[in-house]
Amino acid sequence: MQDVQLLLLNLSENEEATIKLILDCLYDIGAVNFINQRFRYRPFNRVMKSIARMSKPIFKIYAWHWFKKNCPQLIANWLYTQVAFENPIAVAQEIAVEASTIQQPQLLPAENAMLEVKALRHQIRWLSCITIISLSTLGIVIATFNRNPQTLLQRSPQYQSSICR
Repeated sequence: MQDVQLLLLNLSENEEATIKLILDCLYDIGAVNFINQRFRYRPFNRVMKSIARMSKPIFKIYAWHWFKKNCPQLIANWLYTQVAFENPIAVAQEIAVEASTIQQPQLLPAENAMLEVKALRHQIRWLSCITIISLSTLGIVIATFNRNPQTLLQRSPQYQSSICR
């Protein structure tokens, strides 16, 4: 399996452009679906989609690094499970027995766990919205500054005088 993982790593290095195109497509589809699902108000929906387009370059950088770090191992593990030929029926019976013994005495903690899961999902929604907005704002600032850095410095004489010192 180490050889398979090494081959997958080599494949990802050789096919970098293809993988980046796949990640771009996945980002486009995922961002549009997420925004359509979460933001139904049409003007806000359009604004969020434009923000998502501006934050795409940042996503591409982080997605590529994540892919190089994690995907060869994940794909190798998945391939191993496909060729392992373990008996899935025996595993399912063991899980069913273990689940039935655990569920009976712990009814109250299960309710608490559901409440915790709901609270965590709510926090994830807020954090994802805050992350999208902050990354988009950062992208806009960087894009604006890279477009006309001289005009921004000419508008404020105190910045220009502090740079000249």
